[in-house]
This record gives sequence, structure tokens and C-alpha cells, in this order.
Amino acid sequence: MISCPYCFAKVARRRIAFRCMGKSNRMPGCDPVPDEAMGALRGDATAPVLPPVFAVRKPGRRAVCPGCSRETGWRVCPSCHSRLPAEYCANPGKIVALVGAKGAGKSTYIAVLIHELMNRVGEELDVSLVACDDRTIERYKQDFARPLYGERTLLVSTQSAEAGPRDPLVYLLTRTARGRFRSRVESLTLVLFDTAGEDLRHRDMSELHLRYLGAADAVIFLLDPLGLPGAHKALEGAARERSGALDDDLMSDPMDVITRVTELLRSKDRGPLTVPVAVALSKIDVLRPAMARQSALHRARDPIRALDLDDRDAVHEQIRGLLDEWQESRIDRYLGQQYAHYALFGLSALGAIPPDEKTVSPSGIRPYRVEDPLLWLLYRFKILDGIRR
Repeated sequence: MISCPYCFAKVARRRIAFRCMGKSNRMPGCDPVPDEAMGALRGDATAPVLPPVFAVRKPGRRAVCPGCSRETGWRVCPSCHSRLPAEYCANPGKIVALVGAKGAGKSTYIAVLIHELMNRVGEELDVSLVACDDRTIERYKQDFARPLYGERTLLVSTQSAEAGPRDPLVYLLTRTARGRFRSRVESLTLVLFDTAGEDLRHRDMSELHLRYLGAADAVIFLLDPLGLPGAHKALEGAARERSGALDDDLMSDPMDVITRVTELLRSKDRGPLTVPVAVALSKIDVLRPAMARQSALHRARDPIRALDLDDRDAVHEQIRGLLDEWQESRIDRYLGQQYAHYALFGLSALGAIPPDEKTVSPSGIRPYRVEDPLLWLLYRFKILDGIRR
């Protein structure tokens, strides 16, 4: 079984469908027809007109259209008719749910994480990250990379699903694992789908969001420390002035987001939830001045081509201590009761407080430990080794 990265329906490999290539360059083919399934997914009032979709008994990499006898390699989801990237069908896919209250910095986190995986972290771990489809390429460049890295402007908040559908980002992550005698290449399809904070307010969420969270292989919760009342005393200057901006928003409490998502995940597990959960305090740069110099969050992660388990434990305990100090230990306690595997993180996507609500700091984008949650998940997925020193 695979989960469609666009509608998140469970699909048996033997039920993967194909789309006819249609007429092109004087080649014979089927005439286009309204695709109601695709229109329903996109929320279009009028269904797009595309070559027809058909099923075969034993799906392979290619199939012959029964209507025009033309061969096609366009595999699609039988539920929503989205084209399935070849890499996604060939490699085990992992859907990572990224959730958090409004203002937690989810879009900025995705933008910087992908950039780091393509550059600094990718080089360190011998990892390549490539987009699996044109929609991912277009959305990352237009919605994330161009404004943040090109124009140096802060990203706008993620739009609610009610404003229109959003395409997930689908990437093929390939890593060369070097052994004593030979190297091996491991691949993993990574699906990132960001959820607007507003979409987690109501229990009657859209069906797409319910399927998305139900299909998640891992969850990353982003918690904004500026939204934790107990953390206010550790803030200084501009950070203190901007804290509490969402105090009047009854659904901005990070604990409410965690419990809401846990309720949805609970539908498929009775005991401790087996889905690994990474809980990260975003914007940790605003808190570092108040931390002791020996704090684990004052040092960068060593580039050792593996997950440093000693460092991981130290950061986890540091965040646990901060939550306890802020009288927010209920978060850690609840996670321990509900999840079999969870870890606490502290990170900063930008590395510095922006001078205003529109532009990046003049010092530039200086991410700090932004990759830590994903490295831990790769370790849980057995793609990355863990070592103790």
C-alpha cells in the first residue's frame, strides 16, 4: 500500500491507474474528457479536461491505453487522478505532517529546511534532495525561495484550506551510506504538507486534512515560545515587545494544537501512538541570551554524518527543563503519555529577530539547528545512523 501524496488516500500498488497520453504531435490518442475526480481535489467549479484515466490488471511502469492502444507511463492515483511521480512509486514514501498554531513559523521553517538540505546539510550527510514533480518545483520557488532568499521578505502566513487547495512538496531524498567495505545508496520519498493554524481550530476539519493527518508517518509540531506566557520573562528587547500578540486568540495555545492533532491520530491507535513526534520550539534565538553558557542550545550540532545521540539527549533535556521552568511541563507530560517516541528540539529558521514584520534581518538568514527534527526522523526511519561518543 502507498499513500497518495496529493489526496492521501491509501492505494494498493495493484490498483494504481494510468492516464492516456492523448493526442500529441500528430500521434493518435484519446480525446480529452472532463476529469471530475481531479476537479473535486482542486476545488474547481469546472472539472479540467484531460486525457482519460484507465485501470489495468497488473500495473507496471507502463501500460497500453484500451481506448487508443497508445502506450503511456503516466501513473495516477485512482482516487484523485493526480499523477504519481515514478520515484514515489519506486521508493517507500514518508509523509511528514508539519503543524503548529498561527505564527509558529511553519512556512519559513519549510523554506529554510529545504534550502539547507539542498546545500549545507546535504553536503555534510552526502544527501541529494530533488523535487519529484513540476508542482513542487514551482511552489517552492514561487512561495518559499523567491520571497525569502531572493527578495529577502518574510513569508506570509499559510492560507487556510478554505481559501483553496495547496499542493504538497514531494521530494526524493537519496543518501550514500558509507560502510567499512562498500557504500550503499538509500532513497526515501519525503512529502511535506503544511497546515494553516486556522485549519486546526475546528473539529470538523476538511476531509483532506483528516486524511493527511491520518496518513502521516511522522509529525513535526512547531511551538512559538513567544506564545508561551511563562517564557516572557526570558525575553528581551524586540522579542518581549512582540510576545503575547496572540494572547486574545483562544486557539493559539500550543497545547490545544497538540491535543487536537493527537485526537485525530488516535483514531488508528489505541495504546501509545507509534508515529514518531518531533516537538520543536521555533525562534529559539530569542531565548538563547537568557540561557546558561553551558546550555546545549548554545552550541551548534557537530557535522559527523550521523545523529549524535548524546547531543540529542542533551537538547531534549534542555528543552524539558525550559518547559518546566515556564510551568509548561504539561506539554512534556502529555507527550510522554500519548506517544511511544517523541523528542524535544530548539531551532531558529532565520537566526535573528526580523527588524519589522516584512523584511529579513540585515545580517541575513542564519539558520540554527533547523535540520535537527528531520535528522531524528531519518534516524527513526533507519535512513540515518545514530552514534554515541
